[in-house]
Formats: sequence, structure tokens, C-alpha cells
Amino acid sequence: MIKTVSSMLKGKDPGIWSIEPNNTVFEALTLMAEKKCGALLVLENEKLCGIISERDYARKIILVGKSSKETLIKEIMTSTVFYASPELTAEECMAIMIEKKVRHLPVLDNENLIGVISIGDVVKAVIDEKVFVIDQLERYITGRPNL
Repeated sequence: MIKTVSSMLKGKDPGIWSIEPNNTVFEALTLMAEKKCGALLVLENEKLCGIISERDYARKIILVGKSSKETLIKEIMTSTVFYASPELTAEECMAIMIEKKVRHLPVLDNENLIGVISIGDVVKAVIDEKVFVIDQLERYITGRPNL
């Protein structure tokens, strides 16, 4: 049972947490805390233009002594956004995340934003796949019927 991005999205809250590039970093942090998430998609005119994460805040605000209440998101957001399409597998997403060193992938279907997956979603999907394969092998070895 190979898990795809589409199947991962089905098990998630359908909400997409986003903010605009002219909002302040403090507003982004407040929203992340409220939604209990580690990153927000940055949308301008409903189009994906970046992503801002707790990591961006730590490295580009705190460590350089800037103020989150005065700095705009567009000044520190990551504007090169790697993304996934619905048909990618969990393992393909994991490979992208490892290679590009990102923890969140927006999901685009024909340039339409339909969701976002995190490294946690991907790891869970990969583990679920492995558990399924192990169960099937155990059933084969022991002669128990498949469900």
C-alpha cells in the first residue's frame, strides 16, 4: 500500500494556514502559535510566493537582533519554495525534503494550492507503509489470511 501525497492530505485538517508578505513577523509568529504549526505559507493575491517558518525567525530575526514587530515577512521569508504534487509518494517527498533541507512542502495541483504536508506527515506515511508490508509478510509466512 503505497501512500501518496493525496492520501496523506485526506487524513489532515483541510485548513491551509497562510499570511501575506506585508504582515509583520510578529503576526506570523502569533498565527503559528494559535494554529500550533511551525510554518505558514506566504500568499500574495492568493498565489504562493514564499514560506515562513520558526527556523526563519530564529536565524533571521533573533540571531541578528532584529525586531519581529517591525520586520515584514517579505524581508525574511524563504521565497524559493519546493512543493509536491498529489501523485508523489511519501518516499519521494522524503527524498525532496532531505535533499532540499525543508520540513514543509506545499501541495500544488495544476498550480492550485490544495494543502501542505510536513516532515511528520511524511515520516508517518513511510512508517505506515513499512508496517503494512511487515504485516503482509508475517501473514504469508504464518499462513494467516490477509484481511
